[in-house]
Amino acid sequence: MVTLTAADGHELGAYVAKPEGTAKGGVVVVQEIFGVNASIRQVCDDLAAAGYVAIAPALFDRFKRNIELTYSGVDMVEAFALMQLLTVDSSLKDVAAAFAEAKTMVKDVAVMGFCYGGLMAWLSAARGAEFAMVPACCSAYYPGGVGKVAEHALACPVIVHIGADDSHIKQDQIDAVKTAHPEVPLYLYAECEHGFANLHRAEYNEAQAKVAWGRTLALFGEHLSS
Repeated sequence: MVTLTAADGHELGAYVAKPEGTAKGGVVVVQEIFGVNASIRQVCDDLAAAGYVAIAPALFDRFKRNIELTYSGVDMVEAFALMQLLTVDSSLKDVAAAFAEAKTMVKDVAVMGFCYGGLMAWLSAARGAEFAMVPACCSAYYPGGVGKVAEHALACPVIVHIGADDSHIKQDQIDAVKTAHPEVPLYLYAECEHGFANLHRAEYNEAQAKVAWGRTLALFGEHLSS
């Protein structure tokens, strides 16, 4: 863990994973609403194993530090309560702080995220310049609410991953993205619910998660350099 400072002076923690040898580039990994938990740290570790510097900012540090939640019971209740405290601007400031940290180590930095983090990945491509952040590319996994911001222009290549049976992201959101950005690859994964790429969730679909991961690494391979 390292400490970052956002543009408004807020200090937050972030998990950093580094590859052996020279990095291929950097990736900011944006959490779901469950904190920088084992799942998010695993994504960072997997990216490091693939050759990338990965950094996951702790968005909830603005309200409560060291949050690591599971996906049921009281943890789920707390997750949704904390989510209500987040704002897009404060979250993007924290993502930008992680982005700036990654830029001290590599030339090109991408943003990827899951659920709420997926929405932040999309908005990093759309509004990142407002926060001194222009990603090389972005990979957005099941970005809840993306239909409401689909009309934004995008400053970099973006890909989107959504389960075909996602109960949180309805067809209207998918249609909004396709209409506003026909150039954006929006992948629908058969027999997958929300959270299908998280191996710690009951919805995890190993086969489809591997397909999405391969597409994400291909995107990074095309657009990132050290």
